[in-house]
Parts: sequence; C-alpha cells; structure tokens
Amino acid sequence: MNYRYVIRELGLVMIVLCLCMVAVMGFAAWNWSGGNEDERMAVLALVMSAVVGAVAGLFCWLFGNRSGKDYLGRREALLLVALTWLIGAAVAALPYFAWAWMEDEILTNHAFSSFVSCYFESMSGLTTTGATVLGDIEGIPKGLLLWRALTHWLGGLGIVMLFVAVLPTLGVGGKKLFQVETPGPKHDGGVRPRIADTARTLWLIYMGLTIAAILSLRLTGAMGWFDSVCHAFSMVSTGGLSTRDASIGYYDSVAVDMVCMVFMLLAGVNFALFYTLARGKFVNVFRDTELRVYIVLKIVVTIFVAFNLLGQPIISTGGRVIEQAHAGQALQFSAFQTVALHTGTGFVTADYDPWPFLSRVLLIGLMFIGGCAGSTAGGIKVIRFWVALKVMASEMEKIFRPNVVRPMKVGKSVVDNETAASAVVYFLAILVLFAIGAFLIGEFEGRAGRPDFQTAMSASVSTLCNVGPGLHGVGPTMNYGWFSPGSLTVMSLLMLLGRLEVFTILVLLLPRFWRSD
Repeated sequence: MNYRYVIRELGLVMIVLCLCMVAVMGFAAWNWSGGNEDERMAVLALVMSAVVGAVAGLFCWLFGNRSGKDYLGRREALLLVALTWLIGAAVAALPYFAWAWMEDEILTNHAFSSFVSCYFESMSGLTTTGATVLGDIEGIPKGLLLWRALTHWLGGLGIVMLFVAVLPTLGVGGKKLFQVETPGPKHDGGVRPRIADTARTLWLIYMGLTIAAILSLRLTGAMGWFDSVCHAFSMVSTGGLSTRDASIGYYDSVAVDMVCMVFMLLAGVNFALFYTLARGKFVNVFRDTELRVYIVLKIVVTIFVAFNLLGQPIISTGGRVIEQAHAGQALQFSAFQTVALHTGTGFVTADYDPWPFLSRVLLIGLMFIGGCAGSTAGGIKVIRFWVALKVMASEMEKIFRPNVVRPMKVGKSVVDNETAASAVVYFLAILVLFAIGAFLIGEFEGRAGRPDFQTAMSASVSTLCNVGPGLHGVGPTMNYGWFSPGSLTVMSLLMLLGRLEVFTILVLLLPRFWRSD
C-alpha cells in the first residue's frame, strides 16, 4: 500500500476545499462591506478555517511528496476516496465550528457549538443528504449558508471526480478513482474514451444544469440571486439544504415548485444520457429502461398519493393551511414531494408527516429506491431495484418451470449472473445497514427516552439513502439538532456509506485489504 502517495493526493483535495472557502469568504466580505455586520464573524471563521485546512493540506502534500512511487492502485484508490470524504467533511466543518466559538451567546445556544454537529452538517452537505441540525437557518450569516450550499454542489458529482478532472497528475490512477467514486452500476460504454475527458464532460453538463437552474429560479420572481444560487446548488446535487426554515414552502409559489420539480427530475437521471442526448441520439435515450422505470415510478406514486390526499387537510411548511385539498392542490403537493423524496433532494413544501398511511409508505419506498445510476441521487438506484425484481420473478418461475432456462434481460441487454447477484447483494446490504442504523440510533437515544421506533427507523433510512427529511421526529418540519453525539456520529457514517455505495467503505474493514500482495 502506497500510503505516502494517498496522503499527498489527500492534501491536494484539502487545499482545493480551502480555496473554495476563500471564494466564499470573498462573498461574505462583500456582504460585510455593504453594512451587514453579521457577516464579519463568517469572514473570520472562513479565513481561520481556510488557513488551518491549507496548512494541514500542505503538510500532507509535502509529507507524501517524498514517496518514490506515483502509482495509484485499486486499494490506494479505495482508501483515498474514503479518506477524502472523511477528512473532507472535517475540513468543511471548520467554518461552522469556528463561527460558533467566536461568541459566547452562540456557543451556549447554537447547534454548531459541538464539532460532532458541525461534522454532521458538513457530511450532510458533501454527501448531498440535506439533513440539518439547525433550527433557525435564517439566522445564519449568508457566507456560511453559501458555504453550506457549495458543499452540496461539490459533493454532487463528487470531490474526487472534480479531482480527476482538474488534476491530470493522477494519470492511469484517475480511472480507478472515477470507478470507485461514480455511484451506481456502470453505464454501458461510458461517456468518453479517456477518463479525464469523461469527468470534464460530466462536470460541464453539471455546471450547465446549475446555471440553467439559477436563471430559472430567478426568473420566477420569487427568489433573489442569493436564494436562487443556493437552491440551484441544492437541486442539481439533489441535496436539499435550503436557506429558509420552511424550505421551498416558504415561497408558496407554483412557478418555483415547477422549476424545482423539473431540475430535481433531471438531476436524478443518469448523466451519461445527457451526453447521449447532446449527440442527437434521442431514440437511445427514450429506450433506456432505467429512465422509463424511473419516470413510471414517479407518475404512479404521484397519482396514488394525490388520490389519497383528496379532501384531506394539507399544511404547507410556509404556514398555509388547506382544510380540504381539491384535485389541483392534491396533485401539486403530491407531485412535488414524490419527486423531491424519490431523487433524495429532500426539499419540502408541505408537512407530509400527518398524511394518510398509504402516502407515507409510498414515499418511504421511493426513498429506498432513489434515482438512476450515474446521477447525483441517492438510494439503492432504480436499475438495481429493477434487476432485483427480475431476479425475484425468475426465481418464482423456476418453481413451476424448473427446466426452463431463459436469459434475464433489462431492455435489450442481457443481465449476467454476476450483475444480478451484485444488485441483490447491494439491496440486502442496504436493508441490513438500515436495520443496524435504526438499532444504534434507538440505543443511543432510548436511554434518554427521546426517540420512538418510527423516528429511529426514519432517521436511519433518510441518512443512509441520502434523503434528509423523514418522518415523525425527523419529519419535514423537524431537524436533527436534538440527537445525541453518538446518534449523529452513526448517521454521519450512514450518509457516507450511502453516498459511496456501501462497499467502498466496508471493504476497509477487511484485514486482507491492508495486507501486502
């Protein structure tokens, strides 16, 4: 294991994060110069954090630069990706922690007084989960809110993918990093023949979607530039951290809802399909089985939830109360929450916790499934869900037709046994981790008599599948600030496991991983 090389590249990642802090600091300083005194502390916190992070990163780079080998093997790639997210979240948490410790008043009353809470917030940002410990989001300086949104955007396609795109020094090792970092089963053929070109192409698509989202939100007239930028970062990354306590419900705008739904839908699609679309191969895109299942799932669940809400009371997170929802209102709120939770974005316009049982079950089911492979969405991924259903159907057929052997297909592609087994194993791994997470959260919080069974389970699935809001104690109008440090640590690990698709982290627990060949 070439540890020095891993440490060197990790140091470069830390320096890149600190440069991003400096950019945000410039925005905070501009706000401060305009007479906003709240930004002064944010500027100081960002400066201090950037200096500390940069010094640590430079030390790692100098230490690792003494390595004689510049080869990144499969094991080194796995270790570097895992450490990038673990250490990156710690670096990203520094501005929150520094800001909280600058004033005694904040220290005693604010969730950021604990580094564990800060780490949870930054991990939530980088993994695009969107869970927050904050109860008063609008009381946070804009500089820190922008940093919070930027962590979403950086984590959307992955810090490591950006690393591969802009640092050609990785050479052939870049391909290994890209394969480890990119979520979901690999798309046939890839996007471009060279891995650095592929990463750059995906980032161009990502930036194009971001710019389009910013302009679209601004054109609604309901958001200013700052809110438009922050929410666009959250939408395109399927993160969900908002600048408002009431999330998207604050704006109470059909136009904003529509724009958000469009871009959340797009962000949940395999990004390779955008490249295919740009090349004019429209037929290939619409023939994609995963895309069709993804869209059908949304339509079916939206219709069921809308019918379930007809005549029911709906409480907007912005405070508007609808006593009896008519068809249009039921469809509007149903469609928004279906898209938001299925893609793992986690934006909310209504308190869905009191909704009928069937609606909540369907929404939780979509949280588990998640978006398409190769997208910024979390969850099991639609293609794995579809393959697992195919495997189940095949096994059921063998009961009454034991001698029939037929190839398993997804669209026109034959699914080999290894791919099918991998999808089923991943499905089971998510269920096992969900159960373990719920148990540990229940154990940590149960001693204080705080959580109930529903809250523990919901917190586990929401963090593991990178969704954010859940049910009951972590519902759309609640936050994670009341959890103990033990629970926040467990949920931070669940977010990381879900973002890096479980096995990238679990493989580090195997003794054989650390043995030399």
